[in-house]
Amino acid sequence: MITKSFYPVILTDKVALSSTFYSTHFGFEPVYEADWYVSLKSTAGRTSYELALLDASHPTIPPLYQKKVQGLILNFEVDDVDSEYKRLIVDEKLPLQLDIRNEEFGQRHFITSDPNGVLLDIIQIIPPSETESSNYAEKVW
Repeated sequence: MITKSFYPVILTDKVALSSTFYSTHFGFEPVYEADWYVSLKSTAGRTSYELALLDASHPTIPPLYQKKVQGLILNFEVDDVDSEYKRLIVDEKLPLQLDIRNEEFGQRHFITSDPNGVLLDIIQIIPPSETESSNYAEKVW
């Protein structure tokens, strides 16, 4: 299979609120908007990214799966996690789910959440501990 695109679709009962959240706090812009579906795109960084929001009760979703999202974490790798912490947590008062900290496996990060309870892990890559560095297939720090 040759994939032309890949992006997460969040099933929600808060399509408009979620669209505003990702536009306001993460720089996504709507490229398609309906009351049941919004396709968002971020082109601010070196690479463009897409994210979609879909009304969980929409008939294109099989009835057994018409449920709001659960158990999802979206990772956002950034250059300066401390400035994002100040912006998102201190200034914009987003909910803090895990306070900023360094991890032995090579991340400095914190976790917030969106209006659906999706966890948003804001990450800066840092050098891992000597023990953890052997787990990497390639050096990314």
